Amino acid sequence: MGIDMKADNFKRFNLKSYLIEALSEQGFQLPTDIQERLIPAIKNGKDVIGQSQTGTGKTLAFLLPIIDKIDLSKHEVQAVITAPTRELASQLFNELKKLVDVANEEQRVHVKLLVGGTDRQRIVEGMKVQPQIVVGTTGRLADLVQDQVLHVHTAKMLVVDEADQMLDMGFIDDVDRIASRMDEQLQMMVFSATIPEKLQPFLKKYMNDPRHVQVQPNQVAAKKIEHRIVPLRHRAKLDFVAELAKSINPYLAIIFTNTKEQADEVANKLLHEGLNVERLHGGLQPRARKQVMRLVNEVKVQYLVATDLAARGIDIKGVSHIINYNLPQDLDFYIHRVGRTARAGADGIAFTIFEPEDQQAIEKLIKRGISFTYADYKQGKWIMLDRPPLGVPGKRKGVNRQTVDSRPHKKVAKVNTGGKAVAKPKKVKPGYKKKAKRLQDEQAKRQRRQKK
Repeated sequence: MGIDMKADNFKRFNLKSYLIEALSEQGFQLPTDIQERLIPAIKNGKDVIGQSQTGTGKTLAFLLPIIDKIDLSKHEVQAVITAPTRELASQLFNELKKLVDVANEEQRVHVKLLVGGTDRQRIVEGMKVQPQIVVGTTGRLADLVQDQVLHVHTAKMLVVDEADQMLDMGFIDDVDRIASRMDEQLQMMVFSATIPEKLQPFLKKYMNDPRHVQVQPNQVAAKKIEHRIVPLRHRAKLDFVAELAKSINPYLAIIFTNTKEQADEVANKLLHEGLNVERLHGGLQPRARKQVMRLVNEVKVQYLVATDLAARGIDIKGVSHIINYNLPQDLDFYIHRVGRTARAGADGIAFTIFEPEDQQAIEKLIKRGISFTYADYKQGKWIMLDRPPLGVPGKRKGVNRQTVDSRPHKKVAKVNTGGKAVAKPKKVKPGYKKKAKRLQDEQAKRQRRQKK
């Protein structure tokens, strides 16, 4: 009954039977809003703009109709899907493979992933037979097109995923180079959380009366996320984030920083404290980033220190906690960051370390509908407050202090211990306070020497 219901819901789009089977195997029950509104338009050849946040189902909204439209009799490039980062391109490709691999040999679409950090000569050798769908990063695709290794003049479908991020990272020119070589009757599909004014000239150049669908999430952030503000006060920030990280016993925690330099500082600090930590930012070599994602997906990492690279589009499962080492300059990224947790019906906690300069940003998030709780972490205990601490925006009520547990999940925290999953100790190790005080003193001494 369950599988029939799933099949019936997607059968309305007249998709190939193996796509219905693939959706049923993955447990998709109902098309999402953006899928309902865009799949028919894409099937009918319309240019589309899908404006939505992460988690609305936009990936299937373009993958399903693109696969369905591929002419298997033509062994040539028919669709190009671009992404701003290797991680996002790889994720899109993996979702694509889940759909096409269900088909038998005769019905299977030939797909290819083309990203930087891979052996170019091997790519060239593998392109003797052109794939029907290509997924890749803009720089690698543009170079292969320029060198006539990838033949996109036959392609009539182009997807630009995370277009606003493409613009911010300076990749729109590469997309332009690719699009200019494609079929004149090009169908362009643009997906983005926001549509900046600077993106308009590019859209007008290639799009013809696009169907613009804007899907707003039911709430600004998932209902089951607790947004907790923790004031830094007089404490050294690196020491404090390490204390905070130790206190939460996460299944998987992502600690967000604004720069790769900060990410390295925080990751090095947590490593020094003996925590199971990896880092993910644009300064890493492609092979290293791929290795980190593999460890994360295999649940061999308990703390991931990342820049916003990991907040947009990349699907990291099992995140129980978010820690904002600092607030992002673009507050839309706050929503993307906290959206990594409380997925698939689970709950989660998003901590923000508050400093006085963050007051205006917090006020803006409150106006957007984010409801914060207020707490402090002292002497190894969390103390919840009914009113915000001094300097933190929010309604000030009577004080009600209570010690709470900061662990949203009852899952065992899996760490890499020779292949065995064990629970992280809940109690503070003996002598921890002395060690923390000693490390804080050492940090203060280093800072004084640097000032000299």
